[in-house]
Amino acid sequence: MTEQENIKENVHDKGFVCGNDSKIRLGRGSCNPHTDKLNTYDWLADLPDNHDACEMVEVQFKPPRKGYYLNSNHLDLVKGDIVAVEANPGHDIGTVTMTGRLVPLQMKKANLKPNVEFKRIYRKARNVDMDKYRESKAHEHETMIESRQIAKDLGLQMKIGDVEYQGDGNKAIFYYIADERVDFRQLIKVLAERFRVRIEMKQIGARQEAGRIGGIGPCGRELCCATWMTNFVSVSTSAARFQDISLNPQKLAGQCAKLKCCLNYEVDQYVESLKQLPSKEISLHTVDNEYFFFKADILAHTITYSTDKHLIANEHTISARRAFEIIEMNRAGKKPQALTEDGEPVVNESKDLLDQDNITRFDKAKKKKKKPQNRQGNQPGSQPRPSAKDASAEKSSKDTPQENKRQQKMNYKAQSMNLENKKPQNKPKGGKHRPNNVRNSTGEFK
Repeated sequence: MTEQENIKENVHDKGFVCGNDSKIRLGRGSCNPHTDKLNTYDWLADLPDNHDACEMVEVQFKPPRKGYYLNSNHLDLVKGDIVAVEANPGHDIGTVTMTGRLVPLQMKKANLKPNVEFKRIYRKARNVDMDKYRESKAHEHETMIESRQIAKDLGLQMKIGDVEYQGDGNKAIFYYIADERVDFRQLIKVLAERFRVRIEMKQIGARQEAGRIGGIGPCGRELCCATWMTNFVSVSTSAARFQDISLNPQKLAGQCAKLKCCLNYEVDQYVESLKQLPSKEISLHTVDNEYFFFKADILAHTITYSTDKHLIANEHTISARRAFEIIEMNRAGKKPQALTEDGEPVVNESKDLLDQDNITRFDKAKKKKKKPQNRQGNQPGSQPRPSAKDASAEKSSKDTPQENKRQQKMNYKAQSMNLENKKPQNKPKGGKHRPNNVRNSTGEFK
């Protein structure tokens, strides 16, 4: 078995650690699935001459870093191969993620000019390269913890979020976030003296840091920035206003303390739907009342109007088409009899605005089962119900001798208690016993 085959066998057994310490299953063929978020599906991989169509190869390192390298040695590379590429200084270890015709399109998307001199791919990774790579990657976490303490001792207002070692261990990239400009020249000297490597500092934003750390969003799914999102577009509060979302900072902010990126996902659809609704400032006039805008269901194209500007009163929900018809009638000096058309149902929802947040709104009401009533004489042929004496006699006949003795004792105690309660009470002196609820001549109780 050759050295390259041995590396591939070890990679398939153990997995190649890349990105956020995730194991990537490598395999031959460009259409094999890739578990990293920077993977792009190569839909041109099935073409017969796609492999030799372009000498540029996309190589991925620790996300979100990836680059494009020149295959000057014409190596037989496919998606999933581990290669050693040119770096400054030394070499770096990465994974091939794309080859063929789709690479120039990805380079154009990344705003890379084709006439720039690109670095080369040296060779496929050897066992020695992989051993050095694993040894360097094992020091990343402890290096990050120690570098944070060094920055704190120097009094720098910055946070080191991640550390990435080069494949040969000669260079380390420190990713940090800071609100203001930081002079880290002294920090670089201390880090270079402590770790004996070349130091490179890169500033990242709060969204990039959240993507590196990962987590679960309020929707129950993994964070978009940690799974598939690579380009971060600015998000403003106007996106929430267009979608009629409450401007609550606690609900609009994500784990990065910035506005959620998902606010931009459907904002274009809402903007187009808002164009098909009348203005909120326009009021509708009927023969009886004047109706003001209260709320709207943007995607359903329905609007709720109220007779009060600030409170909901005599609300009516109508379609946007009907609202435009009434506006045209008002402009012509006409007033309809009502907001709704003839035969159009009026949708009156609950007036309690907190009703939709009730925790029991999904509970189903339990139906009480009615017991069958078998009264005597109601139905023809019905058997008369046995009396209490008959039931007790029937029960006593079925009891054991010990139970009969116990029942006799209980009956004796009950009879004695009844006799005590029936004893005559002492009559008051001077006449007959008068009950307490007798009224006198004036109507008052004595």
